[in-house]
Amino acid sequence: MKTAILLSSCPDAKGVVARVTGFLHTYGANLVHADHHADLAEKTSFLRLEWELEGFSLDAESFKAAFSPIATSMGMDWSLRFSSDRPKIGILVSKQDHCLVDLLHRFSISELPGGVAFVAGNHRDAKPLVDHYGIPWIDLPAKAGDDQAKALSESAVLEKASETGVELFVLARYMQVLSGRFLSQSRAPVINIHHSFLPAFKGGRPYHQAWERGVKIVGATAHYVTEDLDEGPIIGQDVVRISHRDTVDDIVRKGRDLEKMVLSRAVRLHLSHRVIRHRNRTIVFE
Repeated sequence: MKTAILLSSCPDAKGVVARVTGFLHTYGANLVHADHHADLAEKTSFLRLEWELEGFSLDAESFKAAFSPIATSMGMDWSLRFSSDRPKIGILVSKQDHCLVDLLHRFSISELPGGVAFVAGNHRDAKPLVDHYGIPWIDLPAKAGDDQAKALSESAVLEKASETGVELFVLARYMQVLSGRFLSQSRAPVINIHHSFLPAFKGGRPYHQAWERGVKIVGATAHYVTEDLDEGPIIGQDVVRISHRDTVDDIVRKGRDLEKMVLSRAVRLHLSHRVIRHRNRTIVFE
């Protein structure tokens, strides 16, 4: 079943849902999912509406022409997407490949909608795996403390992304901080997996920090990347329980399993158009 998806946000007011669903009904839409959240504190309404394309009388261009006056009158930000969309993804990786392995498998069996345009890495450890899937590999010279190499790496990624029409970047444990230049020039959002339960245990060796503190849970956080390091809007988080019997190696193992699950879930939510970014927060319609 092919569907269209409308994501929107606007000032909250009576009749928001009725006006939009009434518009869709006028053109023969059969809704299959309808999600609405009103943030009473900020007086903002968020909508995700999905309907069958069969029997719907508007294509994308005519939808824009017909719906724009209504959206403008409501002060609405909106986007129209389709379930048949197969966006191109660019993945960045360093030495650790557990998240990359998981993502490549899920894309290969069409569990995640879209296709991997390339994988770029500043270490070659993951290249044989990427070659196995027949995906282009880009060698990046980026290394800690070398600003010139970092700039060259980011330029190579941006150029390849422009050539291939990448609509999303995923950092699969890419251990380099992206520059403000990259983020401003990129036409696509960036999703990162952080190996701790933000905002706790930032920086290096988070699982060692957790062990030293004797924590009873550790977590992983998937978020959009902004210029403020590890402060971007959070898409998803999860935790796993830790026992006093667990060693650092046990915590690292549990953490890796968690990281790949949380990252793939965040990528799926983004690609299936279930996330609305609002300031430094997200509304996630799961």
